[in-house]
Amino acid sequence: MTTPASHLLADTLCIILARRGSKGVPGKNTAPLAGRPCIAWTIDFAQRSTSITNPANILLSTDDPHAARLGTDMGCTLIARPANLASDTATIDDAARHAVSTYEVQLKRQWSGPIVILYANVPIRPADLLDRAVHTLITTRCHSVQSFAHVGKHHPWWTVRIDDQSRLAPWEGDTLFHNTYRRQLLPPAYIPDGGIIALTRAALFQQIPSTPPGPHAFLGTDRRAITTSQGDVIDIDTPLDLAVADALLRQRALEHSASSAKDAA
Repeated sequence: MTTPASHLLADTLCIILARRGSKGVPGKNTAPLAGRPCIAWTIDFAQRSTSITNPANILLSTDDPHAARLGTDMGCTLIARPANLASDTATIDDAARHAVSTYEVQLKRQWSGPIVILYANVPIRPADLLDRAVHTLITTRCHSVQSFAHVGKHHPWWTVRIDDQSRLAPWEGDTLFHNTYRRQLLPPAYIPDGGIIALTRAALFQQIPSTPPGPHAFLGTDRRAITTSQGDVIDIDTPLDLAVADALLRQRALEHSASSAKDAA
């Protein structure tokens, strides 16, 4: 019998990471965007997913009192992140493992379903991104799934080195720009966009045999991708990102209001 898609997308644990410190954009996780704190958009995104059947399974891992209040008010399960996991050098997988382990103590059992990691500083994602990632994780039985965006004109073939005499050299190989000057002729290339990571508990806790050591060991050995289009995901890393996200969210709100008014007419 065919398994219904709704069953495939059930019982997912979501971890929203919201560290207080940020050098590039201080306070970015709670910065106002289109009249709401940045983190609220990520919480909304998780709550609207069909993959998360229990609202308590949305964990907010944070050391920020403001973010903690917002998350609690919106129904998240708060995970108080210790200082050693909230520094500039702390890794996302250490913070995620702490959140899962803390929640498992509350559940009095080990989590067995899919786990997704969301960054609180990503206010814009495709509405179905979480469900797509979880579906791919389950149906392929891989260790992890990550969202990637097309690099567009910022292609590795057009990357160069510039020496202290301002001389150009290819980043790799011997031919500048791979002798390609039309964007349409560039081979497809992708970059992680920060939209989502979905993974198994075994991968997160680095229990996959033969996984090479390194900062991405928590993704396991069988790593898959889902792709997004330009502008689908906005990751706040600079003040410009904030301005772009705010403009897009406000434009969407206007379009929604106009559509609602038209339907009501």
